[in-house]
Amino acid sequence: MELNYAIAVVTVRVLAGVLFFFQGYDKIFNIGMRDLRETLSTGINQKKLPESVIGFIAVYTSWVELIAGFLLIIGFFKFFAISLLCLNILIVTVGFSMSKPMWDNNLVFIRLVLLIFLLVVPQHWDVISFDHLFQLSKLR
Repeated sequence: MELNYAIAVVTVRVLAGVLFFFQGYDKIFNIGMRDLRETLSTGINQKKLPESVIGFIAVYTSWVELIAGFLLIIGFFKFFAISLLCLNILIVTVGFSMSKPMWDNNLVFIRLVLLIFLLVVPQHWDVISFDHLFQLSKLR
């Protein structure tokens, strides 16, 4: 039965990591920061947010998605990565809501559910990860 839990957790963790990693990768390497800032500015500009704030949000969300997504895939510093991604989800939700109050939340909802699952699942179920490997080496 424990193997079922381990497989379920690693599947959810890697799936969430892949979703965030490639979202960040696309923003950084395919779209580019300048185009991303311009797109965000267009949607949020009527709310009078300074360009510096919009630029920071674009950079923060993109790099957090890339780096924390990778950390989730390999299972390293999982709690830190999940915490950053939860903050990322909050920022993205506020941004979407400012841009268009009736936005399609399917873009965020599945990622939120995956993160909440990873936060509430017992840590001892996630045995297929670097965090678990390094924890075992400390016990010896």
